[in-house]
Amino acid sequence: MKRSAFLLLLVVSAALQGGAHAAAPAGKLNVLLITIDDLRDALGCYGNTAVHTPNINRLAARAVRFDRAYVQYPVCNPSRSSFLTGLRPDQTGVTDNRTMLRARLPEVVTLPQLLKADGRHAAAFGKILHLGGGRDEALRAQWADLPQSWHTARPYEATPRGRIKLAGRNLSGGKLPWCHWGAMDGDDNDQPDGQIARAVIAEIETCGDRPWVIGAGFMKPHDPFLAPKKYFDLYPEGSLRPPRPPSDQTPAPPLAVGFGALGAAFAQFTDREREEFLRAYYACTSYVDAQVGRVLDTLDRLNLWENTFVILLGDHGYHLGERDWWNKDTLFERSCRAPLLIAAPGIKPGVAHGLVEFVDLFPTVAEVCGLTPPANLAGQSLRPLLLDPAAPGKPAAFTLVVHGKMRGDSIRTDRWRFTRWSDGAVELYDHASDPEEDRNVAPAHPEVVRDLSGQLLVPLASTKTKG
Repeated sequence: MKRSAFLLLLVVSAALQGGAHAAAPAGKLNVLLITIDDLRDALGCYGNTAVHTPNINRLAARAVRFDRAYVQYPVCNPSRSSFLTGLRPDQTGVTDNRTMLRARLPEVVTLPQLLKADGRHAAAFGKILHLGGGRDEALRAQWADLPQSWHTARPYEATPRGRIKLAGRNLSGGKLPWCHWGAMDGDDNDQPDGQIARAVIAEIETCGDRPWVIGAGFMKPHDPFLAPKKYFDLYPEGSLRPPRPPSDQTPAPPLAVGFGALGAAFAQFTDREREEFLRAYYACTSYVDAQVGRVLDTLDRLNLWENTFVILLGDHGYHLGERDWWNKDTLFERSCRAPLLIAAPGIKPGVAHGLVEFVDLFPTVAEVCGLTPPANLAGQSLRPLLLDPAAPGKPAAFTLVVHGKMRGDSIRTDRWRFTRWSDGAVELYDHASDPEEDRNVAPAHPEVVRDLSGQLLVPLASTKTKG
């Protein structure tokens, strides 16, 4: 080990042990943020043996894997605006995919912005903050938060060859334009995620000894479900069995799931559509896993593990047939819980079962890098769990959604999930006996309903719909 890397390892280890504010790492820690769009826990390292994810699995083998990590909003833009600022959606005011973060908080300091101000080269590739702006370059730059958060940021598109569909179809008969899959021509770099991996690798190589924060914002398995054909070949037709809700499942409130044009289209799915949807999601997951592997290979080749803090996450969860839903935007466990892996010098790999929230990421990175975060962050550092994954997590995690003019707030404790809707409906699920949240037991436990309702961060009477 080089002397500089050894000294940095000692400083980072000291930071994790409790001295983060005493001295920042002399050589400055690199930060690699890998965000994967719409990624749920359909990963080998999370116990799913049907999906091929060898590269994320090997990252998990050297990381702390958080088994109960919860987003604060189960949709892309609100979730990213939340964890990149360390603020809850009620603080950011971003509760949809149309509202730009700085339209609500023009002076907010993002996590990459804090690291950039500390002297790191900051570059984003693909989707870190939400993408928007169409072909208007100035507007795209605003959505990417240039120049505040990054020195450079850029999106990617498929090549002409990568747009050739060898097989595939729309699973909703055209009712939902996004709901289609395609086994595409070309190789990995003919799709955006392959280009993102290639650009991330080149940026890391170019930086040399200069410290950096790099965002690798992979787009899949977000719809449309397009990936090179070889990844679909990993899952032969007829080899997968999508879940079906049990016959005695408690009906969900109208705002909870099954709503709108999506619910109407999903209700028409046959077993064929269900299997094809699952196959396409898995194929796209395996495709993005391969791109993650290319980036990890670069850390291996350049011996960067000794001075790089690596975070891999899904920006929220996703339903793959649970409650007959094939999307996100619900307050069920499958939508609120997302994968989270953290690898860093000085930590031992392990599995953290305690409750954590994505707003905890900002204070964690700031503490380990020896930086002072903004004063109003909503989360708390995950350092205790990085030191000892068996340590207890938080007493509760909170998630909200806004559907039109209606709102839902959900609290997850060690045993319970309680959700309250602005039309008065309530849901209570007992994870001790019902981990898939099939049976609403609110009528049988009025005392639990009262207690958890009182713990919700924003009492219903004072909430205001934003966005």
